[in-house]
Amino acid sequence: MGYRNTLKLLFLLFLLQCLPISAVQANSELSRFLDVIKTQDIYPGANKLGSPTGDPVVAPAYKDGKQLGFVFLTSDYENSTGYSGKPIHQLVALDMQGIIKKVLLVEHHEPIVLIGIPESKITEVLTEYEGLDVGKLVRGTQDHEIDIVSGATVTVMVMDDNILRGSIKVARNYGLSGLEAVIKKAGPVASVNPDISITKNWQNLVDEGSVSSLKLTVGQINQAFKDSGKPLVLDFPEEGESEEVFIELYAAVVSIPSIGKSLLGENEYKNLLKKLKPGEQAIMLAGDGRFSFKGSGYVRGGIFDRFQIIQGDTSIRFHDRYHKRLRSIAADGSPDLKDVDLFRTPADLKFKGADAWKLELLVGRNIGPIKKIFLTFDLNYKTPDKYLIITEPEIAPVADVAESNKSQLIWVKMWELKTGEVIVLGLALFVLTLIFFFQNWLVKRPKLTEQVRIGFLIFTLFGIGWYFNAQLSVVNILAMFNALVSGFDWTYFLMEPLIFILWASVAASLLFWGRGAYCGWLCPFGAMQELLNKIAKAFKIKQISVPWAVHERVWTFKYLIFLGLFGLSLYSLEWAERLAEVEPFKTTIILKFVREWPYVIFALAVLLPGIFIERFYCRYLCPLGAALAIPGKMRMFSWLKRYKECGSPCQRCSNECMVQAIHPEGDIDVNECLYCLHCQVLYSDDHACPVMIQKRLKKERRSVNPASVKGKNGSAISIELEK
Repeated sequence: MGYRNTLKLLFLLFLLQCLPISAVQANSELSRFLDVIKTQDIYPGANKLGSPTGDPVVAPAYKDGKQLGFVFLTSDYENSTGYSGKPIHQLVALDMQGIIKKVLLVEHHEPIVLIGIPESKITEVLTEYEGLDVGKLVRGTQDHEIDIVSGATVTVMVMDDNILRGSIKVARNYGLSGLEAVIKKAGPVASVNPDISITKNWQNLVDEGSVSSLKLTVGQINQAFKDSGKPLVLDFPEEGESEEVFIELYAAVVSIPSIGKSLLGENEYKNLLKKLKPGEQAIMLAGDGRFSFKGSGYVRGGIFDRFQIIQGDTSIRFHDRYHKRLRSIAADGSPDLKDVDLFRTPADLKFKGADAWKLELLVGRNIGPIKKIFLTFDLNYKTPDKYLIITEPEIAPVADVAESNKSQLIWVKMWELKTGEVIVLGLALFVLTLIFFFQNWLVKRPKLTEQVRIGFLIFTLFGIGWYFNAQLSVVNILAMFNALVSGFDWTYFLMEPLIFILWASVAASLLFWGRGAYCGWLCPFGAMQELLNKIAKAFKIKQISVPWAVHERVWTFKYLIFLGLFGLSLYSLEWAERLAEVEPFKTTIILKFVREWPYVIFALAVLLPGIFIERFYCRYLCPLGAALAIPGKMRMFSWLKRYKECGSPCQRCSNECMVQAIHPEGDIDVNECLYCLHCQVLYSDDHACPVMIQKRLKKERRSVNPASVKGKNGSAISIELEK
């Protein structure tokens, strides 16, 4: 019973490893940051911060017993996820008049956009919010411009949006600066009439306002930058004729039946309806001219950073997973435009196709090698009344509105958004399971085994790694143990579908095959190493065989690294996460080498020995592999077959094992085995394995009959006749 209970506990612990790194805390993390920051550092003039309260939470700030204002964490109010996929945490101090007193960036994980950019460049931007009156901003009586740091455009835009939207919500909740709390009041409410589906031509749509447009010429752009009051822009004007079109941009809500059928065509509109999930709407954007509203940033990072949609207090920046490129506009008489694109609005942002909204177009101008200035231009959109139904809604209790904003269903939406990726990964795991369960059949076909393995490794690197960004890390394990101490919400356990599925598969595979299933087949960085080594062998690069005496001592390094990181995580998870950069996974897989040069050099330095020594990093340095090897020793089954002659005298499998996981005595070390199946191919090969060779020769001798015949000269001739 003791053994079974231990096994169950290990299984449970490794299921818990699925917890995303960014979701260690289920509730607000405001207290965590306030505990380590002095009151004066976040709220000038205050000498005390009260206990966090409310939903979302705020901490009241006091001076000598008098309340001065509030402190809140932006990630409690807004979706603050940046390029890294983790929240950008900022503390904002707001006084009782609705004026921002200070903003602090307290935690972020944004390496992908901070290439060569000191954090000080980012934090300098935050001083521009001091003195901003939130109420005046909402009423349009105060302008707000932010200096966007070149190279960190999306990060700064996300931070800006979080600060403004969060501040507006706090001001509304507490009636600051003349703002009222947002509740659903009785009164006319517009909704889309689904019964109107008349198909119209392009000119009709433009005339009635179903298609709104923004047209800017080169002359207008130059004049706008000239009027910005920044003299440096005068030295870098946009080249070309003044009347030349800089951008001609069109927008329409195509989830409205009549507009959608007209602009998309009947078939494309039907395809859109199949794609749209409850709560989602669709917008078509089309453009022409020398400036593209899409830009190229979404190719690198998946986020369209040149525009955002704003409706009320909500802003939307689109990710490429909500995007589809169209060939043309279907409406009769429509212009031939180079960019025609379809965007779906995330359901959780509650975009309403019947309500007015605007598109903010961001246009940048280089004024130096690494410095840019940005201006925004608005395209306003209002759905024509003819497509709307005006109703008198019931008053919704404020408590219901708050309840609808809780995060317990976000994980469901995340799974819906990644349905395609989940299916592909599930199929890959199913195929890998078949490979393992039917390995005896597969290994008898050496060429097929090699083709299957190379094909799967290519999918792992390009699919699971570079496309899905589903690279597991030792930080997941460290965060899991930290979560056991600090507590977590099971809804966040499911927030990252692909990470969850991979960790669940790891937990199961550890019981069957040890760590080899993940490390040998599903780890993108491991796949990269092995494929690079195969390429090196194809170019006849000489391989280095590590002496066994050295090998069995050096492989302990990865266990020492893991234990060091684990011990440090008990003291400081943040420091452990920083030192976990000993894993080059973030640089090579998540960021695809687009990172500061020290990290890239380290990653290349780790990969280089792998050209001469197969899976060098996996063998000697990987803390994740070490962490998986420990419970992997407890596997319940032994699938890899051995002969009693293995190791004594035969050493072929030991000599050919790519990671030297087979001892000279013939035993396979499951802690080191990557389950590549090469030893099983040799085990079944009657032309490679001495045991099988002997069996084949005996079989051949039994399969023939000697016979003697006389030759022409009367001498006896011995011949062998096959039965």
